[in-house]
Amino acid sequence: MKVENYSAAVEFYSQAIALNSQNAVYYCNRAAALSKLGNYAGAVQDCEQAINIDPKYSKAYGRMGLALASLNKHTEAVGYYKKALELDPDNDTYKSNLKIAEDKMDTSSPTAGMGGVDLAGLLSNPGFMNMASTLMNNPQVQQLMSGMMSGAMGGGPGPGPGPGPATAASAAAAAATAPSGDLSGLIQAGQQFAQQMQQNNPELIEQLRSQMRNRTPSAGNEDQP
Repeated sequence: MKVENYSAAVEFYSQAIALNSQNAVYYCNRAAALSKLGNYAGAVQDCEQAINIDPKYSKAYGRMGLALASLNKHTEAVGYYKKALELDPDNDTYKSNLKIAEDKMDTSSPTAGMGGVDLAGLLSNPGFMNMASTLMNNPQVQQLMSGMMSGAMGGGPGPGPGPGPATAASAAAAAATAPSGDLSGLIQAGQQFAQQMQQNNPELIEQLRSQMRNRTPSAGNEDQP
């Protein structure tokens, strides 16, 4: 583990488990190696086994929290971090990771796939809505959106102005089937929109950046067996 040869560590811990399947430390350490390799589901299983063997093994709960957080299961991670702190109340790593998991749990929403952006907050922000209105009134954007909607519905270009707010979600879905030229134009329009936002509402841009910054839990002393 110290030389970061995690594949070899998994192999040797597996051999140790084969010799002594009731040693919680072996399972917990293999979980740490599996997490380093990105096998978080395997790490969860090993932590569960370690906890079954030794229910008072704080490090197993801490590593379980890390693995669950890496799987975006922050609510479950919070429970394990709290248990780890009950057993080891002075552990700063557990405290820090618990705070991160609680924050991410609080911001979990249908917009989680967007990196935790607060969509409801954006829609209530006058600056953002003014910019969005400007973009939607752009004839080029209206033409692109109308073309994508028509393509998604299997029809030709429809008359009239581009989609209104009620069709925004459908237009976004239609983008997946839009011709590459339309997508390129839409991307270009989006870039122009972003530039306008940067110039006219830099505070909002900074807010978005802050929300989308990756806050990852710290392994801290969890790297140690």
